[in-house]
Amino acid sequence: MEVSFRFMNVDDIDDVVRIEQASFTVPWSREAFYHELTNNRYAKYIVMEHLGNIIGYCGMWVVLDEAHITNVAVLPQFRGMKLGEALMRKAMETAKELGAKTMTLEVRVSNEVARSLYRKLGFLNGGIRKQYYPDNQEDALVMWVNL
Repeated sequence: MEVSFRFMNVDDIDDVVRIEQASFTVPWSREAFYHELTNNRYAKYIVMEHLGNIIGYCGMWVVLDEAHITNVAVLPQFRGMKLGEALMRKAMETAKELGAKTMTLEVRVSNEVARSLYRKLGFLNGGIRKQYYPDNQEDALVMWVNL
């Protein structure tokens, strides 16, 4: 499947919010994404398009030489096609181009599919954030990779 990547802009927010709502139990609001794009100088968001439609996105904060993934999601109907991997590889490449030497993220300890992908990409376990997720107080696994 052919996809393309580009930086997100405010006109993309509604599409990204739809992906967010289809992907997470506690989705970010439209206002949160607007704030990220207009007021957070560290925020970089990438959208993934197929046939002109946004089917995934990845957000990160790049501060000095570290990139922190804030969120990453692919529409449910496009999962299982290695598109999440392509999106993460693009995010890693972009972070490196922006000067990051390491990347970190949090993932639910129960999300073995995502954890497996991150391990495939070279991420290593870094620690646990207790009761990180507000919907069920699930722990988050912190993972790191050198870029």
